[in-house]
Amino acid sequence: MVMDQLRKCFDPEIPVNIHDLGLVYALEIYEGGRVRILMTLTTPGCPMSESIAQGAQWALLGIAEVEDAAVQLVWEPPWQPSMMSAIGRAAIGMR
Repeated sequence: MVMDQLRKCFDPEIPVNIHDLGLVYALEIYEGGRVRILMTLTTPGCPMSESIAQGAQWALLGIAEVEDAAVQLVWEPPWQPSMMSAIGRAAIGMR
């Protein structure tokens, strides 16, 4: 359910959701409806960083059972195209 919600959040410059881009590194679910994800972006200088992180948070808060959602951007390990899912690679024409 959580990953389904994250698939609704897209990098506005790439027509692929953050899950299939391989940007979500960790998902932590706690008692009391708290969720935390560690994620990265395709580049540390991404001008849409706040927008993408906020979109991920809103997507998580869209789950009825989630009371609090935290999104932490991390830069290690650096993102690489090889982190994309097969669906993500296909969406941008990459084999």
